[in-house]
Amino acid sequence: MNPEKPTHDHSSQYYKRFFVSKFNLGDQAIQAKFSSPMIITEGDQITVSGYQKDGAFQVLAYNNQTQQVSSNGNWLMLALGALFFLAVAIGLLNSQLVIEGALIPKLFLFGFTLVAIYIGYRALLIREAIKLISN
Repeated sequence: MNPEKPTHDHSSQYYKRFFVSKFNLGDQAIQAKFSSPMIITEGDQITVSGYQKDGAFQVLAYNNQTQQVSSNGNWLMLALGALFFLAVAIGLLNSQLVIEGALIPKLFLFGFTLVAIYIGYRALLIREAIKLISN
């Protein structure tokens, strides 16, 4: 039995939630969202990699040198997701409704293409963040 699964949830599968960590590194506000909690304690030497957003540094990858633990977002799954959305968009592009000029399929084509670009961009950001902390 999963102790994190709510007792009122009768679904056959439980999807893992994200853990949000907020702390200060020096005088910089840091925020990290990972599928497991960050392993970090007061005084640990850590390296973080990510980007600035809304006054806080968004962590995409981190390395805790003190405890010899590192973690990052799953860029490979994001890349596969981007390919899936791109494949759906290509399938829509070749559909008869889009060829005939129907508005709704064109909107779906545009939406799936935007989602594929965004997810692919996130995958590339995470991959670059991993490269930065490994140097």
